[in-house]
Amino acid sequence: MGVVTITGQPGCRHEEVARLAAQRLGFELVSETRLESLLAQEFGPAAAFGEKPWRHAVLAILARLATEHHLVVCAQGVEFLFQDFLGVLRVAVVAPESRRVGAFMIERRVDRPTARKLLREMEREQRAARRRRFGRATVPAEQFDLVLNAQAFESDQMAELIEAAVRARGLVEQGLLSAAADAQLQFQARLQLSRYGIVPAAATALKRKAFSHPSEEIFANLLDFYRIAWEYEPHSFPIKWDRNGNVIESFTPDFYLPEFDLYVELTTMKQPLVTKKNRKVKLLREIYPHINIQVFYQKDFQNLIFKYGLTERLAHV
Repeated sequence: MGVVTITGQPGCRHEEVARLAAQRLGFELVSETRLESLLAQEFGPAAAFGEKPWRHAVLAILARLATEHHLVVCAQGVEFLFQDFLGVLRVAVVAPESRRVGAFMIERRVDRPTARKLLREMEREQRAARRRRFGRATVPAEQFDLVLNAQAFESDQMAELIEAAVRARGLVEQGLLSAAADAQLQFQARLQLSRYGIVPAAATALKRKAFSHPSEEIFANLLDFYRIAWEYEPHSFPIKWDRNGNVIESFTPDFYLPEFDLYVELTTMKQPLVTKKNRKVKLLREIYPHINIQVFYQKDFQNLIFKYGLTERLAHV
């Protein structure tokens, strides 16, 4: 996977550097503007889910693109994504304040005091956005693989240096992001987003239910992400009767997935609850052998998705 992330201080023309680097490398350019458009298409306006889930939503989008193209991504904070992947080059473009103020004066056609004021405002906005998204206003230099000084190099020279670094690291030779890696990233990103109740814009809105446990709502959101039809506690099964044939105990599985004729019971890590539910499930299977039911911990959501081949839906979600 060849992904180059480029961020920069205001006034460093890092967007121009990204465009030139993408041209030299033959990579697809994903600018901040395009990224916002993709986020809006996938999840609706950014204001609908705020800043905290931003990194997970962006990761889901970029992972999908990375299965088809090598990427140059120019947006603030993207250096925090793809943390454990070798095929990523993280670039920062910096420059002394005097250089950046001068660039603003030329680009905006304003005097020096106005340019300095604009620069301060943009720096504050950048720090605030980073703090909201990642909990930190600044990024240490060691977060980047390559730091370029816009005072020492012109934009085309910096693009040439980025190309040389990509070639030296052999990013292109590593190939595109594999379908398996994409599925793994998609699942993790969507699981995190589901905690905020976020589903793709085209997905059916989450049915408003009074869930008995937060993990059930998370699971319902996750099913909506994959466009999987579900019913919440649709049926109760008698599992114990008295001598007169009166029902004295029933079991109501949490979810039913009609497409797979599968009941799903979620449970926590508390052993007393696990033991109680396992007893009920055992009785249910003995009395109703035709019923297909699975018990899952919250951490086993991924097992459910992958076991039933539901990751194939990623191509359409």
